[in-house]
Amino acid sequence: MKKRFISSLLIALGMSTAAFAADPAPNFGIVNFGTCVSESQLGKQEQASFESLKKQMASLLEDTEKQLNDLSAKFNDPEYLDGLSPEAEDELKIKFRTLNEELSRYQNQYYQVMNQANMRIVQTLGNSIQTASEKVAKDKKLSMVVNKDACFYYIPERDVTQFVIVEMDKNFAAEAKKQTASAEEPKTETKK
Repeated sequence: MKKRFISSLLIALGMSTAAFAADPAPNFGIVNFGTCVSESQLGKQEQASFESLKKQMASLLEDTEKQLNDLSAKFNDPEYLDGLSPEAEDELKIKFRTLNEELSRYQNQYYQVMNQANMRIVQTLGNSIQTASEKVAKDKKLSMVVNKDACFYYIPERDVTQFVIVEMDKNFAAEAKKQTASAEEPKTETKK
């Protein structure tokens, strides 16, 4: 009985070893999400629009904060306050409170808008990287493409980031061409 069990075990072990030997090593690529964001045309465009939005929101905050600081300086000037009528002083206090509320509201909006814009950018770029990675995987006959952040270590030869960026740029150019054509389409129809 023991001999039969041992021989069965050896046969099963030999068959599984042969099966593993016949299975080729997994073929995969690694992509660096951050590099795709910073070096691709889509990533650069998204970063530029994010910075533009950030500047707009920041300028609104700065303007409100400047007005608030001006009013605060008036409240700290005893000579100025002595020259005001009680009604004018009340108006100044109301304006100060209103500006304080506006500043708080703008700050909340700023953080919400920045978070939403950031999430939209990550999603847009993630979708673009995924599409480009699928194309690179097909072209290079890779079984998968993994984000670099999911790896503790990988062989540098597995990095396909530059191929993914090239594919992303092709897709970006094609999409830009489509948008240009659709924007010009109504113009050509009106000429007829």
